[in-house]
Amino acid sequence: MTGEDLPAMLPTLLPRLWAFALRLSTDKHDAEDLVQRACVRALERTHQFQADTSALSWMFSIVHSLWITEVRSRRIRSRASMEWNDALIETIADPHAVDPQVDLLHREILTAVDALPDAQRVVILLVAVEGLTYREAADVLEVPIGTVMSRLSRARLTIGEHFRGDPGSDAARTRDTI
Repeated sequence: MTGEDLPAMLPTLLPRLWAFALRLSTDKHDAEDLVQRACVRALERTHQFQADTSALSWMFSIVHSLWITEVRSRRIRSRASMEWNDALIETIADPHAVDPQVDLLHREILTAVDALPDAQRVVILLVAVEGLTYREAADVLEVPIGTVMSRLSRARLTIGEHFRGDPGSDAARTRDTI
């Protein structure tokens, strides 16, 4: 693929870009803006696209870079974004959920992932959710592959602890009531 092929390929990448942006920003409006800015930047800079790079990895890199810039800008301006309201989402029944226990487990997994530090959460999203290789994730984040492996390991341990938890933890109480 070349940079000239990007405009035709971009629509097929949008769902995954939006899902990634939503997980990074935790706000639908921020995610939409982030994806839009990433698409504009990619189209403006098609000449920077390298033929041996995956278009999806390149776009993830742009989305991640723009998000980091946005977070830094918000800190400087001391302006908070709108908060994602998980309470509203939880009131809507999932038509694909066959079993309430499975639905509860999925929510608990999402909660555990959302509670991770940003660096670990981004690596989990890129590797476990988006299916990128460690090398591709390292390229997206512009860090060594060992850093990706380390962050992923710590994230998995943290999530594991969330589910093992002590008997007094929320996770343990939730599982015990099922």
